[in-house]
Amino acid sequence: MTTPAPALAPTLTYFSDVLCIWAYAAQARLDEVIAQFGEQIRVEQHFCSVFGDAHTKVETAWKDKGSYGGFNAHLIRVAERFDHIKLNDRIWLDVRPRTSTAPHVFLKAVQLVEEEAGRGPGAGAAAGEAKLNDATWQIRRAFFEEARDISSWDVHREIAESLELDFEQIAAKIKSSEAVARLDADHKLAREMAVEGSPTFVMNEGRQKLYGNVGYHLIKANVEELLRKPNSEEASWC
Repeated sequence: MTTPAPALAPTLTYFSDVLCIWAYAAQARLDEVIAQFGEQIRVEQHFCSVFGDAHTKVETAWKDKGSYGGFNAHLIRVAERFDHIKLNDRIWLDVRPRTSTAPHVFLKAVQLVEEEAGRGPGAGAAAGEAKLNDATWQIRRAFFEEARDISSWDVHREIAESLELDFEQIAAKIKSSEAVARLDADHKLAREMAVEGSPTFVMNEGRQKLYGNVGYHLIKANVEELLRKPNSEEASWC
């Protein structure tokens, strides 16, 4: 991955829920932003709660539309619109994660461990963001490609091991509630920035906000506008 930008670089704040298919598709766009603008912009990833109570959400929203079968068919139709993602055709049918909160806490723990392992001013935060991005992608793949229960502690352990991460250190951050507190800070920031859902890109102190299935070229245009460094007295044209 591209080396993260220095602390004074403008920030792109990205919110998502790992059980959201639109965020799954948007991951490639986020990675492209990091690849193209990595030295110029600082990307911060946060989680919002869309599938905090996944069963209630699906059973309520799809009660009269086929329940889990209807939701499965909907996701298959959505995935057909994107050539760069794979979707297991049994998603939500055989395995039904109860919550996205569990994997979010796991990912916050990964971030914390990597931050502490970093060395030098800003190095810890950069390491945390880089490994968070890798682990988040593996969590998304485990669910959408492999239809695995990503709310499961065992799946988290397997993903940590695949990334050569010390799961005991990660578990310690969860047991101490540090990871839970970090996730709560994400949720608070989402409320402060009036994030409506997943995925959401926020730039320029909230002046530029892109929500939902947004194409890469629109994201790129907004990043380029951000790099033009509009100040508080100059509104963005995007």
